[in-house]
Amino acid sequence: MPNIRKLDPTTSPMHHLGAELRRYREAAGLTQDQLGGKVYCTGSLIGQYETAKKIPTRRFTMQLDDTLGTGGALLRLLEMALCFQIPLGIKEYADLEDEASQKFVFEPTIVNGLLQTKDYARAVLGVLHKDRLEERLALRMSRQRTLERKRPLLLWAVFGEAALRQVVGGPEVMRNQLAHLLRFRDDKWVNIQVLPYTAGAHVGLTGAFTLFRFERGPDLAYSETYQAGLLTANSPDVTDLTLRYAHLQAAALSVRDSADLIARVMEERYGEQP
Repeated sequence: MPNIRKLDPTTSPMHHLGAELRRYREAAGLTQDQLGGKVYCTGSLIGQYETAKKIPTRRFTMQLDDTLGTGGALLRLLEMALCFQIPLGIKEYADLEDEASQKFVFEPTIVNGLLQTKDYARAVLGVLHKDRLEERLALRMSRQRTLERKRPLLLWAVFGEAALRQVVGGPEVMRNQLAHLLRFRDDKWVNIQVLPYTAGAHVGLTGAFTLFRFERGPDLAYSETYQAGLLTANSPDVTDLTLRYAHLQAAALSVRDSADLIARVMEERYGEQP
């Protein structure tokens, strides 16, 4: 069924791009399926571009321009849109995570949501706001299905050592959380590295960030403020964070040594819990 979600072009540059793509398609007298057939993709994918659920690549946008005879208007809109940071809600973030083939995350002080136990996640989500806590908790835990699908999300996570030592929810919750991380020790789809205190100054001191990669579509970078999550496909920004991530991986302990440190902290700091 065609995706005809109404867009407000003033909401964001990416929404404006989607609205213009729909306008050009309809002016050409084409359905989403018909346009998809001309550019060798599904009508559903055209619908996702038109509703700003996905970001097209530059090459694909050039194909759309050629097919629709826009004189390069869509590519110009894409170039402008990629320079902006796009506000992202938790539902949109979950959809993005579900579409991604690879995710690279750096968290200096907490365990990433995809690897959190339910009790740890409840403690994190309930620090300031307890309204709709169980609903928000259920959404966070449902996101972990990306690690269980037929072809799982390839997840690479670098945590600061503080994520192991900051007591969230109490010693028992922490022990169970670290034990949960150790379950991924031999998982080829989930790789966990710890950036130890001994690494000293590093390129992630300014805070957490995430990189997404897709089978089709540009790489995306995501970061958060206290007020909002911000997504960008701007190539210089993505390249900068990709370089930073490579440096963080190099400074962190290996996957095997990280697991050894997690196990040691679990025993020494949290001991045997009832």
